[in-house]
Amino acid sequence: MSSHSPIPTRVVLLAGPSGSGKSSFAARSGLPVLCLDDFYKEAGDPTLPQVPGSSDIDWDSADSWDADVAIAAIEELCRTGRTNVPVYDIATSARVGQETLDIERTPLFIAEGIFAADIVRRCGELGVLADALCLRGRPSTTFRRRLLRDLREGRKSVPFLLRRGWRLMRAERAIVARQTALGAYACGKDEALDRLAATSAGNSPAPRPTTPQQAP
Repeated sequence: MSSHSPIPTRVVLLAGPSGSGKSSFAARSGLPVLCLDDFYKEAGDPTLPQVPGSSDIDWDSADSWDADVAIAAIEELCRTGRTNVPVYDIATSARVGQETLDIERTPLFIAEGIFAADIVRRCGELGVLADALCLRGRPSTTFRRRLLRDLREGRKSVPFLLRRGWRLMRAERAIVARQTALGAYACGKDEALDRLAATSAGNSPAPRPTTPQQAP
């Protein structure tokens, strides 16, 4: 395929604060899903950022994530329908394997993760972007959902999860505003489903706003 040939498959980038329901929304969509959390850097990487004033790794900073490898995987999925992706264990902050994701030439798939908005512009430049969404809700609800999930999965130590949870709850509106400014459309799950249905049907969703929206 030449560089000027149309790309038959496009991606819906699904962003939102940690705990906003991205994974469950993507799973219910019925579309193939690329989990962007699998592209985290590994513990010991000297480029990992720290939370200011703390010894904690800031896993909510885009600097803790390998955007270049994630974009290469998205581009390859759009171009060929399959790609190799790392299998990342959040509890140990390590890549524990690799698997092949085959989307069987579907015209649309979802790439979801807290850093999805950070690659909106680059995916647009590659011509592979169908839409970019940012799931939003009440910060208190997000806090509860995130903490229960992380405790259930044993993602990190309890003190770390509580520190992170309080920090993210206070910052949630700013997180949504930042992701919107990067090009993701902030909305609840019902509106996100409507936009996804329109995109799947080949209709362009409403233009994304150019100014950040305020979370409720």
